[in-house]
Amino acid sequence: MDSRPSARDWIFSVKAFVAAMLALWIAMSLGLPRPYWAMASVYIVAHPLTGATRSKALYRVLGTLLGAGAGVALVPMLVNAPSLLMGAVALWTGCLLYVALLHRTPRSYVFMLAAYTLPMVALPAVDNPGGIFDIAIARAEEISLGILCAAVVGAVVFPASVADVLRHKSRQWMADAALWAGDMLSPSPGVQVTRHHSRHRLAADILALDQLISQLSYDTESAARIRAARELRGRMTMLLPVMSSLAAVVESLQAAGGVPATLAAQMGAVRGWIRRGATDAPPALANTPIEAGWDAALIATAEDRLQQMVALWRDCVSLCQRIGQRHVAGGWVPEFRRWDVGQTRHYDHGLLLFSTGTVALAIFAMGMLWIHMGWADGASAVAMGAVSCCFFAALDEPAPMIQSFFNWNMVCLLISMVFLFAILPVAHDFEMLVLMFAAPYLLIGLLVAQPRLAMIGMPLAVVTANDIGIQGAYSADFHTFFNTNVAGTAGILFALMWTLVMRPFGTHAATRRLVRASWGDIADNAVAGRPEDHTRLRARMLDRLAQLVPRLAASESEVSPDGFSEVRVELTALALQREMTTMPATEQHAVRRVLRSVSGYYKARLDGTVASPPPALRTRLANAQRKVRSRIALAALVEMQVALFPPALVPAPVSGDA
Repeated sequence: MDSRPSARDWIFSVKAFVAAMLALWIAMSLGLPRPYWAMASVYIVAHPLTGATRSKALYRVLGTLLGAGAGVALVPMLVNAPSLLMGAVALWTGCLLYVALLHRTPRSYVFMLAAYTLPMVALPAVDNPGGIFDIAIARAEEISLGILCAAVVGAVVFPASVADVLRHKSRQWMADAALWAGDMLSPSPGVQVTRHHSRHRLAADILALDQLISQLSYDTESAARIRAARELRGRMTMLLPVMSSLAAVVESLQAAGGVPATLAAQMGAVRGWIRRGATDAPPALANTPIEAGWDAALIATAEDRLQQMVALWRDCVSLCQRIGQRHVAGGWVPEFRRWDVGQTRHYDHGLLLFSTGTVALAIFAMGMLWIHMGWADGASAVAMGAVSCCFFAALDEPAPMIQSFFNWNMVCLLISMVFLFAILPVAHDFEMLVLMFAAPYLLIGLLVAQPRLAMIGMPLAVVTANDIGIQGAYSADFHTFFNTNVAGTAGILFALMWTLVMRPFGTHAATRRLVRASWGDIADNAVAGRPEDHTRLRARMLDRLAQLVPRLAASESEVSPDGFSEVRVELTALALQREMTTMPATEQHAVRRVLRSVSGYYKARLDGTVASPPPALRTRLANAQRKVRSRIALAALVEMQVALFPPALVPAPVSGDA
């Protein structure tokens, strides 16, 4: 992959620099006390996409006003009770951070910013509580100025549309899906599903689409295009378990003796259709009558999943085309109507509370150390420690990122020292100041423009501007510079040490909790799930899968016992519940026994008493497969057996007593 900056990266870097210098000039002309805040704010909200800049700008203004308002309310009231003030600041930060982590959209920025703005505004004002209102107003003015400059320059100078990037991302997603589908539809043993990592890219792309769709509403786009983007996201999410199910069933067929010629021909036709872009009519697919025997049941299930995959693929292709149209008009009719996905998300409230609670405790501990040490510049340490903890609280393993933030903060300190004491003294006017900033900040802008380097570019841009502390006139003092910046560095170092001690576990623990949440959902809903809740349950399950699969990227088995298998079991359980309403009593009894066994098995897994499904469950699955006449129910039972007993070479013996 070519890592050189593109023309769009250079355009963004120039735009960000122009906006930053414009904000700095206006702030200095207005005599604002900290004009460098305006300059730094440009790089905080700047984004290569115009819609994303608008959303970040709006949310940063709201977050700043909320955090600054809290500072105005708390400092005068609690300034004479330092411990209570630090407790209030820590509690505020923890609560707002918790709300921010609940919102996996750009809206979370409001609460994230409000969380760490309070310590940044309130704590430096404890020595002058009467001036807290002026400090809050000045910060709001300077930040709003930087945001306004970033938004105006971004919208006027070569605006970049979110829709264009969404179209590119959707095509990229379809290309990744086509790789997986092409390998999976190959009938040759050992060839199918070789591109294991394409599955993980699909889940990661779906998470990225969430951000783009949220930002699309801030672009100059029609409501029809936004609806099409949301439909595409839903269909992409549905396609993941359907393709995984087909892969597992085909693997079972191959292990049981090979894929029949008729089914292999259908798979090859679908594979060729996908390779041609799937713009023409799909190949005709057979609907083999249900016959007795395990092989026949596998074939019928494979055909059912292949038909679902084709319908979903047609939906995705048509939605990609719809998003790519200049003017989106008219309604859209889906091909796949088997089940729907709502907007419900999965939240691990226990882990979120632990993460935000440790952040609140860290801020309180830093504040109490500052108070008892009587450190004049300790407020900067607490503020930077709060920023470090909040920025990376959502990560499974925040310590490495805080370590990187600390390292780059040291680089910023060196750059700032060189600028402040060696370069800026010769800048006698604003034009010379701009020229001196141009070279480093244009390069920094290139880092900010690239997602994989943004967490390097952002600290370089923002922290360097704050460390230099540009004022209306040159007034550098090494003693003040050293004490203030050493305090900030100490705060980041404290946040790092605290995180290493309080959060030693990482991705493994988060993965285990996600898997156990899936077990709990199946245990609770395999029998007692209500039809009106199915849409919500599917949405939560698939959202959990989107969070889980990237964490399982290092797993070696495509048909993993975690993640996809749980989703397939829960989907089939919901399908069986839906089909039971039309079954005769004998079929209902057989299916209900299966669902009770499934629920009991996952309850036992949660208790840690079993590690694999009991043989009785396999026997009940075989009995139910023998009795049911519904094609949909039979496919669900077969898929459930494939998921629970891979590769399901031979069904369990039939027994009427199981």
